[in-house]
Amino acid sequence: MQRDVMNYDVLIVGAGPAGLSAAIKLKQLALEAGKEISICILEKGSEVGAHILSGAVIDPIALNELIPDWKSLGAPLSNQVTEDHFLVLGEKKSWHIPEFLMPPLMSNQGNYIISLGNLCRWLGEQAEALGVEIYPGFSGFDLLYDDNGAVKGIVTGDMGLARDGSEKSGFALGMELHANYTLIAEGTRGSLTRKLESRFDLRANAEPQKYGLGFKELWQVSPEHHKTGRIIHSQGWPLDATTGGGSFIYHLEDNVVAVGFVVHLNYENPYLSPFEEFQRFKTHPKIAPMLENAKRLSYGARTINEGGLQSLPKLTFPGGVLIGCSAGLVNVPRIKGSHNAMKSGMLAAESVFEAISANRSHDELVSYPEKLRASWIWQDLDKVRNVKPALSKFGNIFGSVYGGFEMWLGSLGLRTPWTIKHGKADNESLKPITSVEKIAYPKPDNKITFDRLSSIYLSNVQHEEDQPCHLRLKDGSVPVRINLALYDAPEQRYCPAGVYEIIGAAGEEHLQINAPNCIHCKACDIKDPTQNIVWQPPEGGGGPNYINM
Repeated sequence: MQRDVMNYDVLIVGAGPAGLSAAIKLKQLALEAGKEISICILEKGSEVGAHILSGAVIDPIALNELIPDWKSLGAPLSNQVTEDHFLVLGEKKSWHIPEFLMPPLMSNQGNYIISLGNLCRWLGEQAEALGVEIYPGFSGFDLLYDDNGAVKGIVTGDMGLARDGSEKSGFALGMELHANYTLIAEGTRGSLTRKLESRFDLRANAEPQKYGLGFKELWQVSPEHHKTGRIIHSQGWPLDATTGGGSFIYHLEDNVVAVGFVVHLNYENPYLSPFEEFQRFKTHPKIAPMLENAKRLSYGARTINEGGLQSLPKLTFPGGVLIGCSAGLVNVPRIKGSHNAMKSGMLAAESVFEAISANRSHDELVSYPEKLRASWIWQDLDKVRNVKPALSKFGNIFGSVYGGFEMWLGSLGLRTPWTIKHGKADNESLKPITSVEKIAYPKPDNKITFDRLSSIYLSNVQHEEDQPCHLRLKDGSVPVRINLALYDAPEQRYCPAGVYEIIGAAGEEHLQINAPNCIHCKACDIKDPTQNIVWQPPEGGGGPNYINM
């Protein structure tokens, strides 16, 4: 069987904020110059926005540049921030930090509380109106290279394979999509990004990427507990002083509140369960009253790049670039990355347009990182470059004080002459169970706190059951021989969807992988101590189907 081949000027993998912004900007530049540029976007979700999950409070700076008349065009940004609160939580008490003490760059004045998934759906409509072809339900499975070793496109995943790898009725080979330039916008810890980093040694001069695991639930609350435009962030309980993370509570329209929690994945205790920490957070006396007699509507989780400037890989390779979360452009203390993702896509589009206009193809777009360094993205990330490593090195209390000090200096136009290194990767941080205390988590009450299975039901996750497992083990003996023996199988706890279970009697244990539960957060690919678990895209269209997330 021969693969179908489709040719484009530009191929974009991922219909998130970065990929869609790149496509729109390219079409805008082509229209201004009277040129025709063919653009294809592949999206592994069943529709644009299906796999998008974020808090989200968005800084509209990039959208203002990309589509200045977005308000008249009906962009889903209407809920402007009206209140901005920051709390420090103890086990029973809370302390409010006055806004005037917070560094100005932490202010959310002029920002909007949104559903990032709905914004991507709207951006997808704008892109298609300009002539961009978007294909949901198709994953970028592997890369294609020309005779000189440059990326010339990608192969989509085969459809209709059985779990044992045999062909079912209706089997179809994946397509080859060729392009002059390929933009990788597949989000955090993408499978193609990892292959590119390895083949072209893109991380040679970068610190290890750092990650957080973020959870989000949507709740319909009583009117007396709701105020449109209110946002609350917190640090502290239930996390200890050495475990980074915090919460967010965003009041959307129609008495809906987004409740979220982030745990930094460099935590040390293998008994810690980020999901259970999120559930515990909701029981705090400051939080629980808001959720009484409320209805939980949605649940989801995803990993977040937290490394900042120190962890940026080389962003170009022969034939393409990394943009958005594939590059790692999140501002950790601001808990924002969408504006930087969009701008990176726009800058990449400018470099691609310049190259195509000069009849170039499959070369390195060296002007892209130059543009990024000269943009406000770099300024945004440079001011906070030491916040995350300070938290890791000095703990939450002293790290936060130091981070606040640096951010205040940045607001005054001053910059410290040093950049703190992150050190080891997140998968290297776990301590053996012999040197830590076991954590006893309370059972869910099914009113405010819940278990994983009832939660993933609300993520609308769907996979074709009879397909090859998309979670591959490099060595099948490692989960029991190393992970269980040294760390009591931490994959059972860091996975937010109950994918991993150790089953069997003592001495006969083995790891069971419940792949249909997977919500594509990729925490396993990141946190597995020996990097034995490899996440790759399942059959296109599989995964969560997030609504209003």
